[in-house]
Amino acid sequence: MSADTMTGLQLRSLIKKSGELEISLASVPVPEPGPEEVVVRVEASPINPSDLGLLVGAADMSTAKASGTKDAPVITAKVPDAAMKAMAGRLDESMPVGNEGAGVVIKTGSSDAAKALMGKTVAMIGGAMYAQYRTMRAKDVLPLPDGTTPAEGASCFVNPLTSLGMVETMKREGHKALVHTAAASNLGQMLNKICIKDGIDLVNIVRSQEQADILRKIGAKYVVDSSVPTFMDDLTSALVETGATIAFDAIGGGRLAGQILTCMETAINKTAKVYSRYGSSVHKQVYIYGGLDIRPTELNRSFGMAWGIGGWLLFPFLQKIGAADGARLRARVVAELKTTFASHYTQVVSLQETLQLSSIAIYNKRATGEKFLINPNKAG
Repeated sequence: MSADTMTGLQLRSLIKKSGELEISLASVPVPEPGPEEVVVRVEASPINPSDLGLLVGAADMSTAKASGTKDAPVITAKVPDAAMKAMAGRLDESMPVGNEGAGVVIKTGSSDAAKALMGKTVAMIGGAMYAQYRTMRAKDVLPLPDGTTPAEGASCFVNPLTSLGMVETMKREGHKALVHTAAASNLGQMLNKICIKDGIDLVNIVRSQEQADILRKIGAKYVVDSSVPTFMDDLTSALVETGATIAFDAIGGGRLAGQILTCMETAINKTAKVYSRYGSSVHKQVYIYGGLDIRPTELNRSFGMAWGIGGWLLFPFLQKIGAADGARLRARVVAELKTTFASHYTQVVSLQETLQLSSIAIYNKRATGEKFLINPNKAG
């Protein structure tokens, strides 16, 4: 390695065969850009729930301990024996973290496409974003409009494309309105803005009055609270009004997915012309796309025979719709980055601050309204 090879810090997550999680910072060489590549100085990368899955894995963070130094902190925690089987594919492999981010191009390869990006603020997706520098193919970064900061562009893939993908899935599968759970999240707020703008009815399921207020403030019409005794009746009424027959569920475990299907069936039967002992013939679909509740999914089969439950993930969806439709969705994100797809962060932290126990305690709760943004080039 020549003396002038650039290095930068990168956050790494390691689960050892011994059943211990170790999160640390590593100094890694920054690959020289090939002809079609650019080097980006990363200045903003969000901590999304999907990042936490890799960052902390199945570790019990109540056992977390801090060691190392202020500049090179190390966090360790125990992974319960019961969870080790699920971690088998990543044992003893130090893994870089961070799905998406944004920053400034500081070095380019020799191609015209790469050179055109010099000095530009770009957004990117592709892992290893919790790092000071990231070498990427020029065609894989998204140039942001002039006047857009890295913080404004940091979250322009996962949440915006997921929320647009939900609406696209609804249309492609022949539904006319949709249901969303954990609906006051950053993603949920974006989905409301899309549906309001596009004239689509959206039923929002939240878990508190405070979350309901967040959504009503941005214009949400249908908000139901799963923590109140009238939840099932409230949900059924909203489903009668909207005719929603597809739901996207971030919770995953427990009874909620089944309750949604039950209320959909009740709503359909309220307007049915004929009785069928097999239940309605209208297909009802719940897609689970998150796991905020890791318990088993419970179904009380009270919703006829025309129903489905499946998993939904962004990247397989984008592959399925193809490059042209994917580009159409991305173009909308860029056009509405400061309106529909604006993200709000409660804290901006350095790589070192990301590995403070006090920070982990907040962002690992995955609480509504507590979103962290990492600036890997912020002083520790």
